[in-house]
Amino acid sequence: MPEHAPCRLGVLVSGSGTNLQAIIDRIESGEINAEIACVISNKADAYALTRAAQHGIPAIVHENSRYPERRSYDAATVELLRSHKVDLVILAGFMRIVTDVMVNAFPHAIMNIHPALLPSFPGLHAQQQALDYGVRFSGCTVHFVDCGTDTGPIILQTVVSVEQNDTEETLSARIQSAEHHTFAAAIKLFTEGKIQVHGRKVLILN
Repeated sequence: MPEHAPCRLGVLVSGSGTNLQAIIDRIESGEINAEIACVISNKADAYALTRAAQHGIPAIVHENSRYPERRSYDAATVELLRSHKVDLVILAGFMRIVTDVMVNAFPHAIMNIHPALLPSFPGLHAQQQALDYGVRFSGCTVHFVDCGTDTGPIILQTVVSVEQNDTEETLSARIQSAEHHTFAAAIKLFTEGKIQVHGRKVLILN
């Protein structure tokens, strides 16, 4: 990809799209040299689709209920992404585990954000897991996606303090705020060609 060419992002969503909005804002401000080629949702009522449409981004409903199993859904998703010439796939609140079909189609080019400091507290309800365990610090992790659940190589992490009176909701809100700048920072590094993956380790180049 030529240095001056914007990186083409394909964003997969299932919900309100706050991380999508944060990415859109940073692209429009010129902070990230990228363009969102498409936003794809497995939920027809996801507000993220409205956010995309408001910014003139192709917003595609691609419901998983139309497919017999995950791999066939992912195969169709890959075709959609390729038809939009996507360089980097962003999972921004996409509530599905992707299969090897997707991972092999975009090796080290699928990013996810998780609301905990991986490898601690993978899976669902990570914020409540952290509270139940009694940790003093949690945060968020941007990682490349592999075929496990939140097990791919870690790109960036941001630490968020856990307060004594925190609930799942209050901790989630502070972590979500951290997610917005952490995800954007990881995407920016990718678009600038500053990420190298060596096994489980991600090197950030100067």
